[in-house]
Amino acid sequence: MIPFNKPFLTGNETKYIEQAVASGKISGNGMFTKKCQHFFESKFGIKKALLTTSCTDALEMCALLLDVTSEDEIIIPSYTFVSTANAFALRGAKIVFADASKHHPNIDASKIEALITKQTKAIVVVHYAGVSCDMDAIMSIAKKHDIYVVEDAAQAIDSYYKGRPLGSIGHLATFSFHETKNIISGEGGLLAINDERFIERSEIIWEKGTNRSAFFRGEIDKYGWVDLGSSFLPSEVIAAFLWAQLENLDSIQNKRKQLWNAYNKALKVLAQAGHFKLPQIEEHASNNAHLFYIICKTNQERQALIEFLKSKDIKAVFHYLSLHKSSYYTDKHDGRALEMTDYYADHLLRLPLFYELELNDIDYIVSQIQSFYEN
Repeated sequence: MIPFNKPFLTGNETKYIEQAVASGKISGNGMFTKKCQHFFESKFGIKKALLTTSCTDALEMCALLLDVTSEDEIIIPSYTFVSTANAFALRGAKIVFADASKHHPNIDASKIEALITKQTKAIVVVHYAGVSCDMDAIMSIAKKHDIYVVEDAAQAIDSYYKGRPLGSIGHLATFSFHETKNIISGEGGLLAINDERFIERSEIIWEKGTNRSAFFRGEIDKYGWVDLGSSFLPSEVIAAFLWAQLENLDSIQNKRKQLWNAYNKALKVLAQAGHFKLPQIEEHASNNAHLFYIICKTNQERQALIEFLKSKDIKAVFHYLSLHKSSYYTDKHDGRALEMTDYYADHLLRLPLFYELELNDIDYIVSQIQSFYEN
């Protein structure tokens, strides 16, 4: 079976974990945590980076930093993972779901402004497949209405908008290191703070609502409970694993891009024949090869293709369901039809893409897709 995903180890993960254990400090905010955080700050121009136990935790930190309450509305794409919305729903906010674009599963920037009310506190954008949303338009809307922008860059490490790293543009941003991502630590995430107003408080929230980080830097003589927070920082074991991955970012990205381009080239003939659509990378965006997908003509055709590929030992999967139609939120949604969100939920199919996939595997996968459509 060619799996949909297979976690890749660079070779130094266990070595660095042993170093972390031998250091005598395996709780959070040690040597490897600092290495990883500095990597994001120096390479991607993030003002302050904080490792978290997941991207979900990083999003929950955003909700705390923005003081989100039940009086607030948060604009979020419906075509995303539940964590994007859940982090703000936990604070009692009303989630206002936005539709996807006709050209890409990202949020349709042209439809955001109509959703803004006096209660709107933030726009949360998701860079689907590591491909950038239209950030100039989104930041302009946010500035006009004096609201915040949070980038859910879970899939978007080492991807860019007009040359600017994703995760460095919004007021806040989050990344994921789940085992399905380009760079992994099993579970894990990172909060990026790009607005200096949030830096000091972010450390307090990160450290369970205490000013413990300032204490360890010698800035205060004792620490205590000064704000809301939780245990968001991961152990040094997770950070050590992650550091081994970050050291190899360039080689990992180069291989994934090679695989992505091989898919795109090999499937172009079938796409031109009208069997399905291929991903579109808009001019403002780069491609970090997080995932490769095709867009089938019907939901029934997609399901038939999934079953056919499974019979050929190939694991292909669909992606998000429309959050505005979820059992939890359907009676809270305002009733607007989100046609493109439903379209991607019913038609998009993801193909296997992971570091150890080989070009001959892609040849086989493509040949089976071709066989499906020919027959």
